[in-house]
Amino acid sequence: MTAPNRNTLWARALVDELAAAGVDAVVVSPGSRSTPLTMAAARHEDVHVFSQLDERSAAFFALGRARRTGEVTPLICTSGTAAANYHPAVVEANQSRVPLLCLTADRPPELRDSGANQTIDQEKIFGDAVRFYKDLPEPAADDRKLRSLRTTVAQALAAAEGADAGPAHLNVPFSKPLEPTRVPGDVPEDLASEAEHGRDGAYVSRNAGVPELDDRSLRELARGLDVDRGLVVAGPADPPGLDPEAVTALSHATGFPILADPLSGVRFGGHTRVAPVIGGYDAYLSADAAADDGWEDPEAVLRLGGSPTSKRLRKYLAATDARQYVVDPTGRWREAEFRATDLVVAEPSRLCGRLSQLVAGGSSSGAWQRQWQDADEVAFEVLEEPTAEAEEAPEEGAFPEGRVLQTVAEELPDPATLFVSNSMPVRDLDRFAAPSTTSVTALGNRGASGIDGIVSSALGAGSATTDDLTLVTGDLAYYHDMNGLLALDRCDVDATVVLINNDGGGIFHKLPVEEFEPPFTEQFKTPHGLDFEPTGELYDIDFTRVDAREQADPAATQELRERYREARDSEGSHVIEVLTDAEASHRTREALRDEVVARVRGE
Repeated sequence: MTAPNRNTLWARALVDELAAAGVDAVVVSPGSRSTPLTMAAARHEDVHVFSQLDERSAAFFALGRARRTGEVTPLICTSGTAAANYHPAVVEANQSRVPLLCLTADRPPELRDSGANQTIDQEKIFGDAVRFYKDLPEPAADDRKLRSLRTTVAQALAAAEGADAGPAHLNVPFSKPLEPTRVPGDVPEDLASEAEHGRDGAYVSRNAGVPELDDRSLRELARGLDVDRGLVVAGPADPPGLDPEAVTALSHATGFPILADPLSGVRFGGHTRVAPVIGGYDAYLSADAAADDGWEDPEAVLRLGGSPTSKRLRKYLAATDARQYVVDPTGRWREAEFRATDLVVAEPSRLCGRLSQLVAGGSSSGAWQRQWQDADEVAFEVLEEPTAEAEEAPEEGAFPEGRVLQTVAEELPDPATLFVSNSMPVRDLDRFAAPSTTSVTALGNRGASGIDGIVSSALGAGSATTDDLTLVTGDLAYYHDMNGLLALDRCDVDATVVLINNDGGGIFHKLPVEEFEPPFTEQFKTPHGLDFEPTGELYDIDFTRVDAREQADPAATQELRERYREARDSEGSHVIEVLTDAEASHRTREALRDEVVARVRGE
């Protein structure tokens, strides 16, 4: 049946092409100017529509879903500031190479610069943050223009999901009528079927390869890794993630320990039974360790993924004299200490697999592996010891916030998706979560490392999997994105949210500015005094609280463990608020680190 008007025809062709290319879901926010796109998506039998009222939350929801799947979940919004609210998520997608496609409806060109209501300049509104941008022509019932539209959709998807994945933006202007009302003569009866209905499958098929080293360069790299002491450093992974089996195969072939960031996809899983996966490095490494006579340093380091979460690991690597190979499939630089010696442009998992066949036999000594494994064993022994046994915990033995991440990591079901907020939660996951055989997909927004959109990103990730979903977040990140909790009901996602509430920006206790009072408390830590319990009733979530401020560490930890198990094993969504003292927690964190370093160095 011929479309009733050119807007409907145009929007149907665009959405049809998305579906033919494999897109199975979109995230839509309500608005008038986007009516043709919204109706096309809602009426397409192969496209699931997630409805989000807040465009900022919508964009982070789509980002979280793509971070979990490695594939685009397009966004649809109306014109004006609706599009501008996508920008924080676009920035994160750009920095962390997450595929994203923004479809922003717009007023027709003649209304631009006219003072027309809800009309802003949407031309390249996201600047250089997108991989692909096009201001689409006005809808037309024309064979060539429809073929161009379908081809443009393929171009946008190819850019968003390519080797250098990231956001793409199509600005879509519409004149009225926006609804599918019939406009006589608007769509000719003799319109070519291929232009109107597309081809069997995608109009333009995308066949993407991955960058690989030629044989000569591969052999040269293998020779560079033929050393007695080497490391594989796996940083936060780009979607769809590192292949742990390939990384394990390389570790077996070389004898290199794997220093695995919690967001690398390598710290957790069955491969840890047989691979030397190291996770406690943040507790005992530093630039000083590289100069310690009792600690052997690497001669070669193969770096995969993004820059490690651990600052101490980054500073340690910067202080060594090792030859460091940064592996990046895009050829871009992600090593801010500027101490790496080689840039290897290759897809990391495939590279590891090929290298493992070339360097078989293992070059590192058993003593080198034991140094790291022994240090890790000591680190987690210390970190797992109770810090206070008294009923009233003194400040130096207060409940450390890292215990929250440690407890959650130990109690996660198998399999599980774990989303962790920036600021202290991801750092505490790095230090306190030991490698385990549990199948955990640990995710975070480490591109721009902001605390906005964390709740929505987590729920987006949860919408893409049947895994149990747990979000661990701080109070400021929770406050920033409370709107995102609406997706629990509207998008049919269940989650266990562990909310660490230390009443403000606890991470600032790590910085020298802590010594300057005023203005430290009011302008940096910024205590808010908010009671989050009403969010349970507002969003129909079971809400419970653990007050760890006045309890000894063992008692608080046990209460948290019990509450988490109850939430994990129950239907529906839950929030477990853990009240902590940021300053006391930070002092305990420092004391634990000092104890780990002392024991590792035999002091």
